[in-house]
Amino acid sequence: MLTAYRQSEAQRQEMGIPPKPLTDAQVTALCELLADPPAGQEQELLDLLTHRVPPGVDPAAKVKAEFLAAIAKGEATCPLIAPKEAVALLGTMGGGYNTGALFDLLAHPELGTPAADALARLVIVPDVFDKVVEAAKNLPAAEKVLSAWADGLWFTEKKALPDALTVTVFKVDGECNTDDFSPAGEAWSRPDIPLHALSMLTSRDENALATIEELKAKGHPVAFVGDVVGTGSSRKSATNSLLWHIGDEIPFVPNKRAGGVVLGGKIAPIFFNTLEDAGALPVECDVTALSTGQVVTIRPYEGTVTDEAGTVLSRFALKTEVLFDEVQAGGRIPLIIGRNLTAMARKAKGLEESDLFRATPVAADTGKGFTLAQKIVGRACGMDGVRPGTYCEPKMTTVGSQDTTGPMTRDELTELACLSFASDLVMQSFCHTAAYPRPVDIAMHDTLPGFMTSRGGVALKPGDGVIHSFLNRMILPDTVGTGGDSHTRFPMGISFPAGSGLVAFAAAMGRMPLDMPESVLVRFTGTPKPGITLRDIVNAIPLAAIEKGLLTVAKEGKKNIFSGRILEIEGLSHLSVDEAFELTDASAERSAAAATIRLSEAQVSRYLKSNVALLKSMVAQGYEAKETLTARIKAMEAWLNAPSLLTADTDAEYAEVIEIDLATLTEPILACPNDPDDVKRLSEVTGTPIDEVFIGSCMTHIGHFRAAAALLEGDGEVPVRLWMTPPTVMDKDQLRREGLYNPLCRAGARMEIPGCSLCMGNQARVAPNTTVLSTSTRNFPNRIGDGANVFLGSAELAAVTARLGKLPDPATYFTEMEALAGRENEIYRFIDLSEDKE
Repeated sequence: MLTAYRQSEAQRQEMGIPPKPLTDAQVTALCELLADPPAGQEQELLDLLTHRVPPGVDPAAKVKAEFLAAIAKGEATCPLIAPKEAVALLGTMGGGYNTGALFDLLAHPELGTPAADALARLVIVPDVFDKVVEAAKNLPAAEKVLSAWADGLWFTEKKALPDALTVTVFKVDGECNTDDFSPAGEAWSRPDIPLHALSMLTSRDENALATIEELKAKGHPVAFVGDVVGTGSSRKSATNSLLWHIGDEIPFVPNKRAGGVVLGGKIAPIFFNTLEDAGALPVECDVTALSTGQVVTIRPYEGTVTDEAGTVLSRFALKTEVLFDEVQAGGRIPLIIGRNLTAMARKAKGLEESDLFRATPVAADTGKGFTLAQKIVGRACGMDGVRPGTYCEPKMTTVGSQDTTGPMTRDELTELACLSFASDLVMQSFCHTAAYPRPVDIAMHDTLPGFMTSRGGVALKPGDGVIHSFLNRMILPDTVGTGGDSHTRFPMGISFPAGSGLVAFAAAMGRMPLDMPESVLVRFTGTPKPGITLRDIVNAIPLAAIEKGLLTVAKEGKKNIFSGRILEIEGLSHLSVDEAFELTDASAERSAAAATIRLSEAQVSRYLKSNVALLKSMVAQGYEAKETLTARIKAMEAWLNAPSLLTADTDAEYAEVIEIDLATLTEPILACPNDPDDVKRLSEVTGTPIDEVFIGSCMTHIGHFRAAAALLEGDGEVPVRLWMTPPTVMDKDQLRREGLYNPLCRAGARMEIPGCSLCMGNQARVAPNTTVLSTSTRNFPNRIGDGANVFLGSAELAAVTARLGKLPDPATYFTEMEALAGRENEIYRFIDLSEDKE
């Protein structure tokens, strides 16, 4: 073991990164060596046990905790570790497998005090809290622990954020999205933080990482600065990579860093929250006067950034003063857990609430009504509604995890010592890595399902389809959820997508911290002309905002009315739930915190009946966890027995109301290369040659493929490279049953297995420097192909474009669309799995 470890260590040292954390098998061998250490290797072995074992309930941590507990209890001996030192090492392992041993040792005559000292500084103690409360009645060491928790010793011993932080600036001009921090093509390495961090910013500047290292030589921490920071999906891996380069080591936690400072003219909300979770200090401020290499001083309590001469370069106000506590605690999640522990301990001791922590925000009651989102979140908090600006922790009824973030969520769950999910339903998909898996993906396919199902989660199979298209079929109306993908945007109820750390917290604790955002209402009226599609209606939202001066495409001084707010949509209640998702899904590209859409009871009932049939079929096919699926079926059937939907109050208040008359949409609307905000009418880009076309992603449903088949049939192979990917296995099976694979393949379509395919660009990619029309979610530079210029539009426009090899003019487009006239109900009907089929 040691020889193999040293070889791996040497290989990684050549790359400038530390070795991987030890596995359970390696720790088992290490403990055997420690029992009789070879001469000259004593310190190396002790360092490995102390610093290279993951915390929490990682399998390696279990081996370590059992070894140390045996030493402490006198059941085993180690010449390098005395019983008291074993207790101290148990106290460095976070929470999980170590806490039971520490509790047992509280009654030990010699080790009770050091065990109490160790346990008093831990906050993840759900398995022993009640035991400590009971034991504290008679056992002084247990009373010492309970009092320390009540006094917040875990918090007060940590350093507060200083009055002034002197840092060296590293600035990336324009927009720096999460694909820049965490390239999709390197997604396979995300769980290996140091290795993945080597790819950060390589697509923007091959010398970026070297520059950061040079700036560190000035003797100050490096602060990351950008005009627009963190838009996109991969928030946790982006945060991990960034903090690996600008953050601080976490004692006794291998290969992970926390802290750091990020200044942005605009920081994407989910990325902002993920930085909070990791103990970083995110600050939104004017960064135009900052440049790489500057040494500046940030005064967080005053809200100023000054240069070395003391000149004020920027002023700011923190999002909330609770940020000070979050940084001190090591992150928002440790603060929430610790704050709750202190409250529980004080309640057990009959003490008043602690005044140690800054108060969480509570907005004033305006006396006005509530929006739909405010009512849904309110119900999840046991209230009528929640006002914008109020801190709350809504119940997480449904949580989703996908495969490029799932391994990180797994690691976060082990740190949280989670062995059983508190959320009603947690689902894991394998949609991003199913088509062209690497060996590391295959290993993940083999191991992650068992990890999730053993905790009560539901695991899909590779090839089942896109996380959102499946998860939407498991949600309940008027409930709240989250997911480790920015497109977790429920079409019923509401979801607040999050980074893997917060997703793990939501799954483990059954609730999630939320500063309730404001809402922007988009109200549709009128009837669109034939040929105008839902994707055109999606793109009409940013177009209307641009025309009202509420959204700008330019990154410097970026304006975005939707950023950090909830996008609420009315006027389209006739849509099916599948269709409605196309609108809520696209709220991710608006950088909205979440989205709601008002639907009819009839459409929701129809959807739930189909979903009950789906879940029953999954139970019959042996999907796990059976108990979780069965409970969700019962919850769906209970709603169907007494259907009702929340609605917004007529006097609800919104940050902005945008009215869109569908009759004014006279031609298709596309997002242009390479920015989902840069929307234009088709007539402005007519004739652009197109090399490749992609029809797929969570923005599609079966109707889009039926429409594409009708529009492509009869002309032979198209002059472009045509990719098509049904979003779910149900769509694939139905398309085959209807015989539509035949015309699609005759047109030259490359039919991918259900999943994400090109959308993320982590496996399949378009050819370099091509021009593409895609139905996928976003078109960031280099996302789906190196140097590719990507338009985003409807599946119908994509099919017409594929036939022509170029973007059509509006007249040609509408002429082609006549092939669908009179067949709309047949083409766009959704898959109703409650109908009997052979």
